Amino acid sequence: MSDYSGLQAMVRGEIISPFTRLRRLLDGVAPGHAKPIEMTAGDPKETMPGFVMDRMVEAQALLGTYPLTRGGDDLRKVLGTWIERRYGLAGRIDPLKEVIVVNGSREGLFYAVLPAVGRKQVEGKPVVLLPNPYYHAYLGSTSAVNAEPVFLDATEATGHLPDLDALARQPEVLERTVAFYLCSPANPQGAVAKADYIRRALALARQYDFMLFFDECYSEIYTGEPPTGGLEVAAATPEKFKNMVVFNSLSKRSNLPGLRSGFVAGDGDFLEILAEVRNLTGPQMPGVIQQASIAVWSEEQHVASIRQAYRAKFDICDEVLKGRMGYRRPGGGFFLWLDVSHLGGSVEGTVTLWKRAGVKVVPGAYLAQPNRDGVNPGERYIRVALVHPPAVVREALERVVAL
Repeated sequence: MSDYSGLQAMVRGEIISPFTRLRRLLDGVAPGHAKPIEMTAGDPKETMPGFVMDRMVEAQALLGTYPLTRGGDDLRKVLGTWIERRYGLAGRIDPLKEVIVVNGSREGLFYAVLPAVGRKQVEGKPVVLLPNPYYHAYLGSTSAVNAEPVFLDATEATGHLPDLDALARQPEVLERTVAFYLCSPANPQGAVAKADYIRRALALARQYDFMLFFDECYSEIYTGEPPTGGLEVAAATPEKFKNMVVFNSLSKRSNLPGLRSGFVAGDGDFLEILAEVRNLTGPQMPGVIQQASIAVWSEEQHVASIRQAYRAKFDICDEVLKGRMGYRRPGGGFFLWLDVSHLGGSVEGTVTLWKRAGVKVVPGAYLAQPNRDGVNPGERYIRVALVHPPAVVREALERVVAL
């Protein structure tokens, strides 16, 4: 008999979005300030490139034709050029074989698990490895294919990334693993994986023949050195991109979450299967979106301006939060991961901040799962999204500190 337990759990509401849980938590709770500030979703509010609508209007005739599911050659070539420029891979990527477009990275992250679970035969239930805390789409895709999620704690003790040495000591898990979701810069902690770490994760993927899904959607939001890319590391190996694909989009890089424009790049053989899966079941990216995306991926000045805007916000964080709540300036992304154990933990702290300060955040416990010892690694923390203008960020943080 087929096992649909993962899908049934989602239908029964046993697996739900952290934002749904947050809404239910605060339902009927009045904010404790006349001007509430919401810092929950990673919904960037910096200025988007001004030419986007112009490119879409110019391409409006494309609304009369079905677009290619893999994306047009012109867009994929631009994406290949961007990857080569960003990661120093001149001539190392074939965009027509090793790049496909998706409607935002989340769609790609979901669909990719379908061919991943089908390409490897395992004894027993297939396993998908997830960092803990994790992006909720990872768990949704794992549940959809009825795989077993194995949560790898990413705590301060492990550098806020999964402990790969501990993972390597679990061959019985790795032999059943079909995919490993890894995010750098990490959501929510902002930790950045170094080249040696990525190389080690990729070596495990090849040793046990699973897919490494490297989520890089925050790769262009950083305050120091640009984060190392997965393809950058893989390209230096004899096997090139084998067993790895990376995911990225314009949502964070260019403040265009509503455009739903992203890509998957890497292992060409895997992408061939993924493209056919999407060709059967997935939506195409509209031609007007593709043409706008070409222009956006080709322009870097607006990205530098956005990056500088986030640096200014983190300067405020350095000033207001210094020495408080375990604050550290993250290597990438635009979230704060703050310790509110003094307020009773993540859930109670979230309620308190809303009731007394009118600041809405996400409980860290909602972004993670209890580990084998029953400990939720997000229990002490809240996630704070720095998506508002600097003055609003300052006001919100000052309210938090006042508590």
